[in-house]
Amino acid sequence: MMTTITGRVWVFGDSIDTDAMYPAFAMKLDIPEASKHVFHQIRPGWTDLVERGDIVVAGRNFGVGSSRPVAALFRHLGVAALLAEDFNSLFFRNAINAGLPALTVPGVTDLFNDRDSGTVDIATGTVRNDTTGDTVQAQPLPGLIQEILASGGILARLAEQGYLPIELLDALRSGAVPVDSSSGA
Repeated sequence: MMTTITGRVWVFGDSIDTDAMYPAFAMKLDIPEASKHVFHQIRPGWTDLVERGDIVVAGRNFGVGSSRPVAALFRHLGVAALLAEDFNSLFFRNAINAGLPALTVPGVTDLFNDRDSGTVDIATGTVRNDTTGDTVQAQPLPGLIQEILASGGILARLAEQGYLPIELLDALRSGAVPVDSSSGA
């Protein structure tokens, strides 16, 4: 896995809860349809703007609320990474379990504006606004978390290590089995 991610940035505020990311009515829909409703209440039409490789930046307590499998929706939309001032711990773990890089970066909402280009290196913790040239330093993700991300998530990692059937790994990588990160495992 490459530890460096570059993409267009979308900035959100503090205490964005999982209900705002994944509205209740969308939970009855399959992932492709449900993903069209991410941030529906706070930024209608955002899913029409987001592109594969984009980075979501948020303020404090990002992902507070229930353990809805939001990471699967972000992955379906092509979001490459999540950066936040800090994360709700359950939401952070769900993102990692689903193979979606999530890095805590103090000051990150002051670093970016919507549509800036940004680069993050999860192995070094370096975050740069490529539009302005400004940089901040965060704690890098620990080695084990990087290994889970490199595998594509916790289920894929367990399959690689022989704890789950290898057929599951093939199905996960082909997309035949969606990653449901709500378990918090």
